[in-house]
Amino acid sequence: MVTATLRPTRVLVSEQAIYQNVQHALAGLADGTALFAVVKADGYGHGLLRVARVAQAAGATGFCVAILDEALALRQAGFTEPILVLGIIEPAYAGIAAANHIAVPVGDEAWLIAAMPHLSQSTLPPLAVHVAMDTGMGRIGFRDVTALQSACARMTAHPECFDVEGLFTHFATADEPDPSYFQLQVGRFKAFLAALPHKPRYVHVSNSATSLWHAACNGNMIRYGVAMYGLNPSGRAIPTTPYPLVPALSLVSTLSFVKRLPAGEAVSYGATYRAAQDEWIGTVPMGYADGWLRRMQGFHVLVDGQFCEIVGRVCMDQFMIRLPHDYPAGTSVVLVGTSGQATISLQDVADHAGTIHYEIACDIAERVPRVSVAPLD
Repeated sequence: MVTATLRPTRVLVSEQAIYQNVQHALAGLADGTALFAVVKADGYGHGLLRVARVAQAAGATGFCVAILDEALALRQAGFTEPILVLGIIEPAYAGIAAANHIAVPVGDEAWLIAAMPHLSQSTLPPLAVHVAMDTGMGRIGFRDVTALQSACARMTAHPECFDVEGLFTHFATADEPDPSYFQLQVGRFKAFLAALPHKPRYVHVSNSATSLWHAACNGNMIRYGVAMYGLNPSGRAIPTTPYPLVPALSLVSTLSFVKRLPAGEAVSYGATYRAAQDEWIGTVPMGYADGWLRRMQGFHVLVDGQFCEIVGRVCMDQFMIRLPHDYPAGTSVVLVGTSGQATISLQDVADHAGTIHYEIACDIAERVPRVSVAPLD
């Protein structure tokens, strides 16, 4: 997709906010606990390489990504820290991961068997693997001790192919007030650990939510994701956090066109909005092709510190708002962020859209340029 550099719509990313969030997290970790910055999905929409650079400067000692291509992009950019891919990769690409010193998860013995022919070249180092245990997320990983022990025995028997670098699980409800299911998963993970003769370098269970509200479970590594971007993992369910989370993302544009609309006239597709009286209507150059969802109709943006309702359906590339009075084209519009004394958060947007702030941030399309603000010195 073409990036629209000649249009005023921008994602502004505060590097200082990301830096502060990582520093705050590190300050609360026990000695010897590593922090891997989760930079998957283009750094949750903030920019993969930008976030990795800032997290590295703040003290992150490794990175987590979702797919092998993201890990390779980090390597190609010169990052030498440990990298863990969190999703299962195709066994045929195991050699590529090994050659680039990228760790991958393994969740069953069949994957090991399929990967071995691709790891048998003498020029390749052993593939670093993190053994995934499905304790209740239902996504990837071993679900019974016998299968886990068999797979570990196979890896031990083939040190030329595999280096067991880590063990991990993922909690499904660490961001919820009710701890009962979380505790169930903790118990299952402990049972898995007890069945293994020794532990590898990394034992990790903590995503952002676990590190914030269940720090006793951190192991010796945390996977620091959404909190690094200043977003509360629970949304509004658990409003307090051990340290302040500083939002890193703002979304801004300008008015591209302003008109006075006579009473009774309609706005946008389907004529779902009609002016109740003579109204000033402004057009904003962003739409659902940019990730500003069609269902944002009825929400609001900020112009000159004032909330202005989105009227009519959001179009592919533009949407319209009702203004309190005439403003010139080129006037600033804040979709996410602060204008005057008013603020719209990603959580506010997510609440209206009936989703989570993760999705709103990740859905902002590549067409919208990402620009660093408050850069590190």
